[in-house]
Amino acid sequence: MEKLWSPWRSVYIDSFKTKDTAPACVFCEAQKESIEDDSSLVIHKGKLTFTVLNLYPYNNGHLMVVPYRHLNDFSQLTPEEHSEIMAELDKAIKALRLNYNPEGFNLGANLGKTAGAGIDSHLHFHIVPRWNGDTNFMPVLGEVKVISQDLLVCKKQLIEQYKKL
Repeated sequence: MEKLWSPWRSVYIDSFKTKDTAPACVFCEAQKESIEDDSSLVIHKGKLTFTVLNLYPYNNGHLMVVPYRHLNDFSQLTPEEHSEIMAELDKAIKALRLNYNPEGFNLGANLGKTAGAGIDSHLHFHIVPRWNGDTNFMPVLGEVKVISQDLLVCKKQLIEQYKKL
């Protein structure tokens, strides 16, 4: 597959650099954001985790559940964090079903750079809604994925679904 040049990703990642130019963690910065802020993609905050829309989604409604603690080793999660992550993944699936009625989900984590983690320094868990036929001619022939919904529209809809849970 050809690579799609996406310099805006670097601009976004670079925007989180601290004064000493060491990159700050995107997830540590995101957890400080208010759900009500229109520039934030955070849709839900729990006691130990938060749920955020993926800025570079694979499909509409692509969410991530992220522990507040900055860690990259799955085995370092506490039993309470494990429990809340599972509960928040369940809540995300329910909200996505209410909002989009997908026919399935991809659920998981990429642990480490070699496993495909774009951000490997802070654990995060993906929930991607899927529909029969969502792999169409665009990714197959054009090698491009089309995301048809604005992220802020998605955020507002999912916040409303979370209120129903």
